[in-house]
Amino acid sequence: MTAIVKPALAMVSATRGGSDFSGDLMRLNRRKFLRSMTYLGAFAAIPATRAQDSLFDMFDGGASRVLRETDRDGNTAAAQALIATNEPILSFDTLHNLQLAISQYEPFVASGGWEEIPQEAYQLQLGVSSPAVVQLKRRLISSSDMPLVEYASDVFDAETDRGVKNFQARHGLIPNGQIDEPTWYAMNVPAATRLQQLYLNYTRVQNMAASLSERYVVVNIPAATIEAVAGGMVEQRHTAVVGRVERATPIMASKISQINFNPYWHVPKSLVRQDLTKYMLENPNYLTEQNIFIYDGGGQKVDPQSINWANITDAQVNYMYRQEPGAANSMGHCKINFYNPYDCYLHDTPSKALFGENARFHSSGCVRVDGVNQLVNWLLRDNGTWDQNKVDQTFASLQRLDVECQGKVPIHTTYITAWANRQGTVSFRDDVYKFDEQGKVTFEA
Repeated sequence: MTAIVKPALAMVSATRGGSDFSGDLMRLNRRKFLRSMTYLGAFAAIPATRAQDSLFDMFDGGASRVLRETDRDGNTAAAQALIATNEPILSFDTLHNLQLAISQYEPFVASGGWEEIPQEAYQLQLGVSSPAVVQLKRRLISSSDMPLVEYASDVFDAETDRGVKNFQARHGLIPNGQIDEPTWYAMNVPAATRLQQLYLNYTRVQNMAASLSERYVVVNIPAATIEAVAGGMVEQRHTAVVGRVERATPIMASKISQINFNPYWHVPKSLVRQDLTKYMLENPNYLTEQNIFIYDGGGQKVDPQSINWANITDAQVNYMYRQEPGAANSMGHCKINFYNPYDCYLHDTPSKALFGENARFHSSGCVRVDGVNQLVNWLLRDNGTWDQNKVDQTFASLQRLDVECQGKVPIHTTYITAWANRQGTVSFRDDVYKFDEQGKVTFEA
């Protein structure tokens, strides 16, 4: 990305429940942003460690002392608190917060931005001493993830651990305090690229904010998260798994209409040809093990062994491949339907481990939801007799049940790679589908 395209930033009248935010609050927000960016540009003047500091660390058992005295759990909690907010990613508030972030990043980028951290910083962690730690500290100070210090020692100390975790939390990475591969790459994204992301996402949010209702669900694809919003506040936030690059989750707006409890899974024709054929060639018992049955056009069961999986015909691809409800079902305990031409939906999954990954781009386009039983209860709020206990009991029964949603909640699948909250925390995500690189701000509904 070379040229920076700056949008026209109209002043936002952020409203919640029909009333404007007070001028005092807006001024307070601006002061917080100003404080959070105070150190931008100052980091380059920080001298490296003094000789006596290194000698002190050597004689005092520097590494073991740092490991012993650092409250690592406390640092992790503090980092997570930076992003713990009930503010939606997609809202009028976000426009105001992005304006403030842009106003701080612009002069910093104009002055040259932050320096890259070297390859030697890779795998640095608490207690390690290295000249690369000095550059790491400068990088963290430049983005306000670490407070300004008089001297930057070469020891990865408690403040550095906290700074790295702050950075990781803002970038959607597991806050482990280590300069692992995702963290190293994220730190070396130029400040100019981050500013461009702020510009692009300001326009994206602006394009969508006017259509938001009192209650809605947002799937933010780059963050692989889901927010259930009511009255301008996030009432639930869920980790998600979304489409991989070659099978991207589509960007659209619709309304959630139906919940399928303990559903069958009908394998899409594209997956029959792309995936099932490969799995059956590797393991002829795959369909049986996965409780998937094949039915021909007349509704008769077809023996999987009667199909030549190395040369499957179009007619055989068009058979119905149906997975029965149960623990192994790819839909898990439920499927959340909304009209769209892509056969896209939200659903449970038996593969829970993927929710713990940094990059959760594994699906074939549909969206897997962690804690989906809570989201289902939220969606059925207008259905009268449903509560969390009834949802959980229905999951456990393994019985098929379809429930029409009385209140059809709008759903937006979005592509927001940069946003900010009122506390001054600016978050970024990777441009997974390369829409930032293309400068794309509008999407086909």
